[in-house]
Formats: sequence, C-alpha cells, structure tokens
Amino acid sequence: MIQEFKLPDLGEGLPEAELVSWLVSVGDTVTLNQTIAEVETAKAVVELPSPHAGTVTTLHAAAGDVVAVGAPLISFDLGGSSEPAPAPAVAADAEKSPPNLVGYGAAPTASGRPARRARVARTDSSAVDTAVLEAAPHDVLREAELTHEAPVERPRSTPPVRKLAKDLGIDLAMVEGSGESGLIIRADVEAYASRIAAPTPAAAAPASPAPAPSREDAGRTTRIPIRGVRKFTAEAMVRSAFTAPHVTTFHTVDVTSTVELIASFRSDKSLADHRIGVLAVAAKAVCLALTRTPSLNAKWDEAAGEIVQHHYVNLGIAAATERGLVVPHVKDADRMTLIELSDAIGALAATARSGKTQPGDMMGGTFSITNVGVFGVEAGTPIINPGEAGILALGAVRRQPWEHRGEIALRDVMTLSLSFDHRLVDGEQGARFLVDVGDILREPGRAMLMG
Repeated sequence: MIQEFKLPDLGEGLPEAELVSWLVSVGDTVTLNQTIAEVETAKAVVELPSPHAGTVTTLHAAAGDVVAVGAPLISFDLGGSSEPAPAPAVAADAEKSPPNLVGYGAAPTASGRPARRARVARTDSSAVDTAVLEAAPHDVLREAELTHEAPVERPRSTPPVRKLAKDLGIDLAMVEGSGESGLIIRADVEAYASRIAAPTPAAAAPASPAPAPSREDAGRTTRIPIRGVRKFTAEAMVRSAFTAPHVTTFHTVDVTSTVELIASFRSDKSLADHRIGVLAVAAKAVCLALTRTPSLNAKWDEAAGEIVQHHYVNLGIAAATERGLVVPHVKDADRMTLIELSDAIGALAATARSGKTQPGDMMGGTFSITNVGVFGVEAGTPIINPGEAGILALGAVRRQPWEHRGEIALRDVMTLSLSFDHRLVDGEQGARFLVDVGDILREPGRAMLMG
C-alpha cells in the first residue's frame, strides 16, 4: 500500500517551508518517527519525523525547493496491497477511521469537517516528545449549511496558489490541474492567465525580439529569494518599528573592573570549563536591573487593553548566523547564577550557529540583548523584538583615556544603547534601568546591593 505524506503546518501558521535536506533516499526502509528530512521555516530548521514505517518510494521535492503546506512531500510503501491508500470517507461513522500519527490534516469528524488540531510525533536524539500541529484547511465548502444542497468540492490547490488566483481574478473552477491527482499548481494558474490575457491572432502585434543583455550588465547583480529567517526577521522588524514608538538612550561606562573580574575568572582553574565574558556579566546585570524597573519587563497587549508585567525574565540573546539574525531565549534567566547564565548563553549561541534553534526557543521572550561590540561597533539603535518592552545593545570595549579618581588614565570603556517602547516605559524609567546596568558593569560589587 502506497501512503503519501504531505507537509504539515509546523505550528507557526506559515503557508510554506523550504526543504533543507533529505535524510533518506528512495528505496530506504524507515521506521516510525525516524527523522526523514530537515525543513526551514521562517524561524528555524525543523526535523521531520516519519509518520509511517515502510519503504520510501518517492521524494516529491528536492533540497532547496519551497514546499507549500499540504503539498506532497514523500511517499511510502507500507507493504500489502500496491493500491494507494483510500481517502478517509466523510461519513457519520468517521470516528472509526484510523488515527492520524502525523501529517497533513486530521481525521474527519461526523460533521464532515476535519478536526481542528492534530498531534504529531516528534523525536530527537534524547527523547520522544509531541508537538501540536494546526490542521490544514479542508477542501469542502459547507454550502449545504446555507442552501440545503449537497456540499460543493473546492478545486484542489495549495494556499499560495489560491492567493495567486485571487490576485489575478481567476476562478479556480475554470483551471485544469496538472499536478498529482489533479492538484492545481502555480504553473496552471499562470498558464490560464496567459491564455485569457493573450490577444487574438488578428489583433496581435508583431513581436519584436527582446534586446540582448549587454556584456556590461551580465553578472552585475544577484537576486536572492526573500524567505526563511530573513523574511521573518524583516516582517518582525517592520511590525515593531511601525507599532511601538521607539526611544533610544545611551550611557558610556568605565568597565575596567568588569574586565579585570573576567580576567580573574579565566585564571581560576576551577572555572576552566566555563567561559564567562562581558555578555554574561551584562546579562546578569540586566536581570538584576529589571527587578528594579519592571516596566521594561512587560508587554503591551493591544487586544486586551492591558499592560502585562512579567515576574520572570526570558532573556533573548541576538545571534548572527549564516541564515540571518535569530534571537533564542534563556528561559528564567533571572533564577540563574552567573556561571549558569554564561553556560546557557554559550549553548544557545552554538545551537544557533548550527542552525538547530527550535521555534519554541525563540518564543516568549521578555527582554533582549544584542552584542554589537563583537563586530567592533561602539553603539547602535536596536529595534525592539515584537512583544517586548526593550532591548539593550552592548558596544565594543575600548581602551581609551578616561577620567579616573581625578586624573586621566587609560581605562576600558563601553557604550550601552537601550531602545524601549515609550508606551510602556517613560524616559525616567529607561534612564534608571540603564544607569543600574552601567553601575554593575562599572563596579560589579554593586550587584550585592540589588535584588
């Protein structure tokens, strides 16, 4: 029996995902929940487990392809009959249908509608857990509810194709599908649009040859598709910039004592397995300062008309990767010691660089830090992550002349840049928070006075 597996909604409500790599080939025998592919959504690279045990017969996409949610991804031979598995009937006894383990849609219900949510088995190297996936839209129009007529079947297509048809003013019922099982694909819609837009032969103007590109133009530009992390980051930043009124304030601090403290940690053999740096110390300072300025650890809930203050800190750490900027979070960072916080930040950075950050690790943040100093930048005006009240940028630590105890001396100096949402945070609150963070970096012992 041949069973087709369609790309499920990976829990983010996104219409498509890019296939990064196959981990199986045609002819391979796979087990239930074995990882078969890696796909990249707008937020992360996600491993897909096999929903069946069987032999791979068809890979419907190649690495690098963008696959629509609900489109065929892979087919398996489950043994037994060679006929394709019949589609589950929409009937009163539909609850007798076999349960869905993973995949596109959910088992139909007695009402004829697919269940709204389906569960998908997911595995990694350590344990098997489950993730709830949103079921894909059904393809049956409930016209019978309004007209008492039999349900009308909607032409089979994917969400991006339906949107294209809507934008072009095309009725999909007039389009013949060339995809598998009559699926209407993008090329079908474009071909139909070309036919209805083309002039009759009598009215058609003689075609003139397109000018050949000049040698000077060849190879002077490169077009890169906007998708994945870059697309998600752009949308999030635009949404934040045009929703939250940003204010950025700066504070330059003598951090010589922090630099000396870090040097002492690195010379301590008992801390040899822990790499504590300026970012970790600043993260600890942020957690302490947020307890004194809770308005910076909050979010603006427009729908509820409320300000939500958090009594915990999920600290976002911006990480530049080959796939773009990602901001994974250290959960409950305020409960961690400096060593624990340093280790957690290091683990997040390593995971981000490998492209394995999971969507759940980038959700639910309450405040963020971006370390622009690693690029040699002294200051910046960072954009707040949506749903947060502020973000702190750490500038480069520079050795420069500075007033110290009434004299000019060479000191280690850093500029802190705080951007905050002025709906939630007043200027006085933002300044007080920034001074608190700066005081800890200037004199780490002052952390003993906060809490």
